[in-house]
Amino acid sequence: MSTEFAGASPAHAHPRLVPHFEDLPRQIHAARFGMWIFLATEILLFAGLFVAFAEYRTVYPGTFERASRTLDLPLGTLNTVLLLTSSFSVAASIHLARHGRRRAATVALLATLACALAFLVIKAFEYQHKLHEGALPGPWYRFEAVRGPGASLFFTLYFLMTGLHAIHVTIGMGVLGWLAWRTRRGDFDEAYHLPLELGGLYWHLVDIVWIFLYPLLYLV
Repeated sequence: MSTEFAGASPAHAHPRLVPHFEDLPRQIHAARFGMWIFLATEILLFAGLFVAFAEYRTVYPGTFERASRTLDLPLGTLNTVLLLTSSFSVAASIHLARHGRRRAATVALLATLACALAFLVIKAFEYQHKLHEGALPGPWYRFEAVRGPGASLFFTLYFLMTGLHAIHVTIGMGVLGWLAWRTRRGDFDEAYHLPLELGGLYWHLVDIVWIFLYPLLYLV
């Protein structure tokens, strides 16, 4: 720790600085670095599922193609538009907070939450439709429209990957809701908006994962 910082009065320290960092820039750098490491582990998690899907797609190409055609492409496309819109609004919230527009930044975050909620509602509707048809994972599979080797495997991977993604969407909604409350309270300004930036990074990951899931599942 530098002599200058060690001798500084607590009154001159930045209110957002925690004791174990020498200055605010180092604290911000450490937080960003930690967030990127976390995002890398999340990418590894989904990458394993993508590789598994690609492998089984190679083994059962015809069955996976027929199963993919039973998914609701318009709803999947609508969900893609919703998530792309939500990524734009969360990026806008960071930009607005940087320029001191607290109320507009809060509205942008609420718009992101609305898109996320609409995404989950549509996905729940898709799930209900598939469950009604009997396109269940594993031994519960009874979907007559797609039979043969690999049929139940496709829908097992479908529910696993989209379900895990939906969990991440739900977690992201909790994070963004908390950030919207803090933004409305005035916790972020031109000088400090790191939590908004980190929350935005997580939400962009959620969006990117869906950008891979959409063509894998709906456009096979």
